[in-house]
Amino acid sequence: MCSQNTQKDYHEHSEKVDQGEIKKERNLLNKIIEKDRITYKDFIFKDSLNKKLVIVGTFGIIIQLLLFKYCYPFASFINADSYTYITSAFFNDDIGIHPIGYPKFLRLFSVFSHSDTILVVFQYVLLQLNAMSFVFTIFYFYNPSKISRIILFGSILFNPIFLYLANYISSDSLFLSLSLLWYNLLLWCIYQPNIKIITLNALVVFILFTIRYNALYYPTILVVSFLLYRRNFLLKMWGIALVAFLLGTFINFNKQKYYELTGYKQFSPFSGWQLANNAMYAYRSIDNSKVKDVPSKFYKLNKIIREYFDSARNNIKYPEEQLKISTVYMWTPRLPLRQYLGLVDSTQNIYEFKSWARIAPFYEEFGWFIIKSYPLAFIKYFLLPNASRYYSPPIEYLEKYSTGVDHVDPIAKIWFDYKSEKIYSIFSDFKVNILFVFPGLMAALNIIFLLGIISFVFLKGYNTNKDLGKVLVIVTCFWGLNFSFSVFASPIALRFQLFSGIITFTFVILLIEFLLQMKNNTKPQLQ
Repeated sequence: MCSQNTQKDYHEHSEKVDQGEIKKERNLLNKIIEKDRITYKDFIFKDSLNKKLVIVGTFGIIIQLLLFKYCYPFASFINADSYTYITSAFFNDDIGIHPIGYPKFLRLFSVFSHSDTILVVFQYVLLQLNAMSFVFTIFYFYNPSKISRIILFGSILFNPIFLYLANYISSDSLFLSLSLLWYNLLLWCIYQPNIKIITLNALVVFILFTIRYNALYYPTILVVSFLLYRRNFLLKMWGIALVAFLLGTFINFNKQKYYELTGYKQFSPFSGWQLANNAMYAYRSIDNSKVKDVPSKFYKLNKIIREYFDSARNNIKYPEEQLKISTVYMWTPRLPLRQYLGLVDSTQNIYEFKSWARIAPFYEEFGWFIIKSYPLAFIKYFLLPNASRYYSPPIEYLEKYSTGVDHVDPIAKIWFDYKSEKIYSIFSDFKVNILFVFPGLMAALNIIFLLGIISFVFLKGYNTNKDLGKVLVIVTCFWGLNFSFSVFASPIALRFQLFSGIITFTFVILLIEFLLQMKNNTKPQLQ
């Protein structure tokens, strides 16, 4: 009996020693691979295929840009939004209806040029450079096949939506560019972390947050990736701490500025208006006989809203009521939220930023009251329709050049030194037909991605390629967070989902290649 126990202990000890030796050998092998890995610069410019792609990409960007600007000599403008950005830049505001990052960018760019053409060229080139750098980073770390490389690179380079997006005076192009840069840096933080890369990643997240508040969940992706890849953990914790400090500082700055302006500490009045707008889609579905009593402070607002719904229902004079989801309740002067703003204080101007910001906390409170009072209606009439839009996001403003308007506001004429307020293209109308395929492509992409993830789990792909499995966990978390934030926060449009679409498409290509390799029982090429 004693001999059997001794033999058992010996075998267990041997297995531990063997496992320890194997682990040491793997760590040593990883260090050798990293040490011998070709530099990123040499990988791009000395690899024959990559070098050809760079040459094609350079000429492709120039030719596409020249043709596009010949067709569309002027920048495009989104009604209200573009002029809000320009106005904030003109007065060098510290806070505004929209995040202040893009107006600050316009202000900085104006130091060098007021030409809308030079601005559009800069936005497009910046977007393409970050997109191609991201693609080459994918090639560098995951070593996809030649076919996959050509598909990924071609899809980025010859994507027409980049041209139309960069042509708009809007934060969309800049946000997409820097988001691609952020994800690019995130991959470097995972595989080859150093203090410079991690610090730069944190700074990019901060800049993104000042441009659009969607970046609020980016640090969560950072945390997930650092937990999955624990190497240089203390260094990565520095990156998380720096992000938290920068975002916290910006949030406190905004709150203080709004307190000075309105007497209320709030990070963004936009969220209060947005929440009330979203709640209205649930509230309009409630029959008068089922309406619950509201707190006295909401009585006057509630009365205006219920009277409006009674008169607008099935009334052709209110075409906005035919929309399943929109932001019309936030912006239209004749609708209840704007009407109530004018009634609260006759001295207020509903077009003044101060008045708009002052009432936002009240609207946020009202929005939450409606959502909590009618949760099922909110799910049915806002969340579910919005989720279907995520599956296939509408083109929205991009369906027409400059949203179909052939003139600009005076502030744009002044800012860009236009000779007149009239703008034009070489086409007889402003309709953009080439982009109508994208909602269907996004729908197919979302389905393929989810089916691919399920297949990877079902086939236990993680056991074959653990590194790819970890990356897919990060991508799935990103997809899920983007879905949740987008569906709950605001109506969804294609221009808001392009970053998620690019990330999803990239890893769908890698995932399909890996699954085909597993099916054919070939040695996986993906590292």
